[in-house]
Amino acid sequence: MVSRSYSNLLELASGESPSFGHMNRRIPRIMTVAGLISDVDDDPLESVCSDPSSSSVQRDRIIIVANQLPIRAQRKQDGNKNWFFSWDENSLLLQLKDGLGDDDTEVIYVGCLKEDVHPNEQDEVSQILLETFKCVPTFLPPDLFTRYYHGFCKQQLWPLFHYMLPLSPDLGGRFNRSLWQAYVSVNKIFADRIMEVINPEDDYVWIHDYHLMVLPTFLRKRFNRVKLGFFLHSPFPSSEIYKTLPIREELLRALLNSDLIGFHTFDYARHFLSCCSRMLGLTYESKRGYIGLEYYGRTVSIKILPVGIHMGQLQSVLGLPKTEEKVSELIRQFSDQGKTMLLGVDDMDIFKGISLKLLAMEQLLIQHPEWQGKVVLVQIANPARGRGKDVKEVQAETKATVKRINETFGKPGYDPVILIEEPLRFYEKVAYYVVAECCLVTAVRDGMNLIPYEYIISRQGNEKLDKVLGLAYSHKKSTLVVSEFIGCSPSLSGAIRVNPWNIDAVADAMDSALEMADSEKQLRHEKHYRYVSTHDVGYWARSFLQDLERTCSDHVRRRWWGIGFGLSFRVVALDPNFRKLSMEHIVSAYKRTTTRAILLDYDGTLMPQASIDKGPTSNSIKMLNNLCRDKNNMVFLVSAKSRKTLTEWLSPCENLGLAAEHGYFLRLKRDAEWETCGPATDCSWKQIAEPVMNLYTETTDGSTIEDKETALVWCYEDADPDFGSCQAKELLNHLESVLANEPVTVKSGQNNVEVKPQGVSKGLVAKRLLSTMQEKGMSPDFVLCIGDDRSDEDMFEVITSSMDGPSMAPRAEVFACTVGRKPSKAKYYLDDTTDIVRMVQGLASVSEQTILF
Repeated sequence: MVSRSYSNLLELASGESPSFGHMNRRIPRIMTVAGLISDVDDDPLESVCSDPSSSSVQRDRIIIVANQLPIRAQRKQDGNKNWFFSWDENSLLLQLKDGLGDDDTEVIYVGCLKEDVHPNEQDEVSQILLETFKCVPTFLPPDLFTRYYHGFCKQQLWPLFHYMLPLSPDLGGRFNRSLWQAYVSVNKIFADRIMEVINPEDDYVWIHDYHLMVLPTFLRKRFNRVKLGFFLHSPFPSSEIYKTLPIREELLRALLNSDLIGFHTFDYARHFLSCCSRMLGLTYESKRGYIGLEYYGRTVSIKILPVGIHMGQLQSVLGLPKTEEKVSELIRQFSDQGKTMLLGVDDMDIFKGISLKLLAMEQLLIQHPEWQGKVVLVQIANPARGRGKDVKEVQAETKATVKRINETFGKPGYDPVILIEEPLRFYEKVAYYVVAECCLVTAVRDGMNLIPYEYIISRQGNEKLDKVLGLAYSHKKSTLVVSEFIGCSPSLSGAIRVNPWNIDAVADAMDSALEMADSEKQLRHEKHYRYVSTHDVGYWARSFLQDLERTCSDHVRRRWWGIGFGLSFRVVALDPNFRKLSMEHIVSAYKRTTTRAILLDYDGTLMPQASIDKGPTSNSIKMLNNLCRDKNNMVFLVSAKSRKTLTEWLSPCENLGLAAEHGYFLRLKRDAEWETCGPATDCSWKQIAEPVMNLYTETTDGSTIEDKETALVWCYEDADPDFGSCQAKELLNHLESVLANEPVTVKSGQNNVEVKPQGVSKGLVAKRLLSTMQEKGMSPDFVLCIGDDRSDEDMFEVITSSMDGPSMAPRAEVFACTVGRKPSKAKYYLDDTTDIVRMVQGLASVSEQTILF
């Protein structure tokens, strides 16, 4: 059922009186002309598994979702309760839209307003914003907003993502369940607002930043096939920090309900991938330059690209007469007085490192007294975004340090540090950029920080400013001293990178910047300008949306299922022909048929991978014996284990066929001799491979070597997952190199690297079983093949390719079944080993009853 707020929103937009008469229609698109709402086909509002061909042909539309709308709101001063709204030109979200520069793309914004709107005015405000700005405001009760934003976001997520652990109540907020519940509630409210305007088959949704990290789960649960991107603008901490968060798995799984997850730097992405590996057991790989995580049949892509600045906006500000006037004023204040300006522009918060910068300035004046009276640090302190005693402490420390430095080194007409706390207009900041000889950014942790980019473009200037500065066009120069811990640092290879905690090193960097030759400053500036001017906000937005489109391109070709409850919800995306094996279906086929071939994998199929005791239980032995006693069945258990191990474990099963070491050794029943499926192999290669494996075992804690008759396996399931995976890749390359001329193959499996004879696979077992039955005149009319990993895919391929051949009876019932919903050559799946055992037990019970009666 459509929500009341949705009905009110659209009726207000169209100028109609409130009515619920057209609720049964598909959610319409937002109007593009006042009073008109585009009409679309009916569509059920249940979980989306509908036919994609029903989508109407419309121009591309992007729904951009963030905590705040790119809107400035002010009450009119005429005494009425009316509002005045305008675009916030400094908002990244608005710059993103301008950067796209595509008339064929419609952009809708969903977010909160900075100002509180009384409930009585919310409908009117929604109508104005929808008609004029294509914005859908999310209204939150003040107390809920406080607990969500100032509580969970700013006191818990934000400090933790900036590497600040709540070791004591004074160091960030400790986890508070009620604040977490407020965070989830707000994300749910955002989801409800998006549902009111989304066309789920066509629209792209792009969510921004840590305020809305669980929103992807709510949207994916409502619309399984939604095209969903998420970009994190803050740092993502290392796994050692992140794993202290009590709701760590909920946030990871929520993010993984996106199709594309974006980060500013590889470090942030690497930390996220490491968390997914360590906490969820997921692996990732790079294919043709794209990093992807396999998650329940979906590939979640990872995007690494720092955001850029809006070139057009900055250049237009540079061209303003008042900017030119301010530049002239600053030249008179500094350059004409023989003073060189160093500039810092930072928010007043604990992570921007303002006090560290001031201490470095103090150290510079101590170590290099020649700069006293000649160098001025102008520190522009933007108002803090959060609130709390930490902000007050930073303000107090900053003022005290500035006062001390000025008292120590100042003289009449000279203050070495000028602190500007009052809010400046953007053109005034740009003027400071233009005049500053060096820009200092010493944040101890920052997601991106675009100050260096703005400084570089401002220093490039224009012809009018060149005349004011007395510069030739070819003499543009700039110098940057940036912290290693900010997101823009990797992209600024010409900057002087510093550890902001090392005061002496920062002071030396400031001295180097002042002493640097003009020719080198020019070269560094040119390098930075080329990068910043070509990687602007438009480039970033277009690149992200192109990758989102690529990632979502196969949505319409897949079948989708939702599984899990609450924030553990996720979807499984599979081939349309891939479906769950019905117990009734297979039992019915089993009863109808008289010649059956059954192939069962062991580890991960009949026995869970995580089991410490890998041996079969008494119930498993009984189940297998019941299947084998049925004269209509030929049952094979196929395993990577050695024939010695399988003989010991399965000796009670008289008629069970065994295939050991991936099918190299084969035995039709307990009393038969073991035979080989492949050519006789010379294992002299072990003398080469074993010392290499021993080396990696010694250096990888938790790893072991399993020595089989024809194979060697290096296992790392008990090792650190990141280090084990890294070592496995190195070992794979090392073994392939030293065994290049040997008749063996080297393959990586689930937590292992295996060396085995060439041509050996479980597919040989399937071929041998079918050919043996055909030779005996027993072409099977029922084939069941079950496995769980990559090695079992060979069996599935043989079984499915033999369906129309002479080795099977005409119209044979064939069931190739994998464990878990994942991409596979099998046609069927069951969820886990419990389902597999239950199904096999059901078939065994049918056979047992047949034998008794």
